[in-house]
Amino acid sequence: MLIDLHTHIFPDRICRTAVERLSAAGHIPPHTDGSAGGLIASMAAAGVDYSVNLPVMTRPDQVEKVNSSLIAGLGDSLARGIVCFGGLHPDYENCAAEARRLRDAGIRGVKLHPAYQQTDADSPAFMRAVAAASEAGLICVIHSGLDIGFPGRNYADPGMIARLVREVAPDRLVLAHMGGWQGWQEAADVLAGLPVYVDTAFALGPLVPLEGDSIPGGFASNLDPEGFAGLVRAYGADRVLFGSDSPWADQAAYAGFVRSSPLTEAEKELILGGNAERLLGGLPERSAAGV
Repeated sequence: MLIDLHTHIFPDRICRTAVERLSAAGHIPPHTDGSAGGLIASMAAAGVDYSVNLPVMTRPDQVEKVNSSLIAGLGDSLARGIVCFGGLHPDYENCAAEARRLRDAGIRGVKLHPAYQQTDADSPAFMRAVAAASEAGLICVIHSGLDIGFPGRNYADPGMIARLVREVAPDRLVLAHMGGWQGWQEAADVLAGLPVYVDTAFALGPLVPLEGDSIPGGFASNLDPEGFAGLVRAYGADRVLFGSDSPWADQAAYAGFVRSSPLTEAEKELILGGNAERLLGGLPERSAAGV
């Protein structure tokens, strides 16, 4: 089973404007239109069985409304191959109660994004939100490292994340972008051996800017195959999860990158689905990927 643990979709009524705005901010082209239908078509082309949708709450007043919408569509989304996580915001006052509401409704995890939430990963508010998710038994995915839309400010550097792990001891913490976007070796030096997972989202292969544009911050590339394999072995293949960051990367290209990397077949199998299936608690088999 091929599982993409890191994707984003937007409601149909706003997906076009949301993707255009984010594309301009990051200077990168999208690979889908950001809709559920666009993701499902991408999944079919890539042979992805399930994709996890990670919403990002940029304001605390979004939390209950967006989560309620995700809960209402949970069954239909799962039938289409999309596993919807919920979201929390560090400044939302009822994180513990909201995390329990998500769990009781069948939501398996939450996403937090230090950069878009303008909160350091080791701040008391951010750690409180992560603790609430962990205490409710939810998977917690957090952006780690720099963000292409915020090239000059790191809200989740390895030291911050290490302090978060020591203080909160979350049960199932996933660090997006191989532990620290554009600071991978530093992240591995600090974080390898801690009880965390990392995902591959937006961390593999070349960076391609919008036509006539350039990538901010002077970044020219993500990880090459040898660098990726080295990080997998630093963290342990049983701690690495396949993620694309769709619509910001192509699911088929990312799966192909992992399959052609200098890893063993057993390591690739864990990364491409075995680890995620175990972490998510099992998923029903689907007759055809993306259908």
